[in-house]
Amino acid sequence: MQENNDVVLKRELDGLLHYLNRIRSKIAAIGCPADEEHGFDSMGDQLDAIVNATADATNTIIESVEKNNIIADKLRETIKDPVVLSALDEMGKNSSNVFEACSFQDITGQHISKVVKSITYVEERVNSLIDFWGRDELDSIYVAAEEKTEDEKLLNGPQLEGQGLSQDDINSLFD
Repeated sequence: MQENNDVVLKRELDGLLHYLNRIRSKIAAIGCPADEEHGFDSMGDQLDAIVNATADATNTIIESVEKNNIIADKLRETIKDPVVLSALDEMGKNSSNVFEACSFQDITGQHISKVVKSITYVEERVNSLIDFWGRDELDSIYVAAEEKTEDEKLLNGPQLEGQGLSQDDINSLFD
């Protein structure tokens, strides 16, 4: 009976060892991904880029609507036709709707901040596990790159600020 217990214990320990080795491989893949675009830094950078692009677009929209409102106010001073004045009033209401809709940027930023906090939390936990097992141990584990389709190999955008081609570079291709 004792021999069977030893065999069962050995089998269970062997299973746990294989499971821990798989976990180590997964942590190694997260801590040093073969496909760099799936790393934590990249995720944070991508989310920051979303927040910045959204803020820039929102500011452009708001500034443009404000400029249109100034033009409409100048036109209002010179126009006496009630139909045209009514149309200018309607444009003013539409401008207010645009301003209200632009509040999405703030809400989007808040949601993205929550996601960044979650990613940071996971990153801290992963780094703790990496420290526990040791960077050298995890670096010795081979991590294969994910296979990309031919289309995925061609796609590298949108690029983060300062990376890739600038709009001026793209425009020069058409000159």
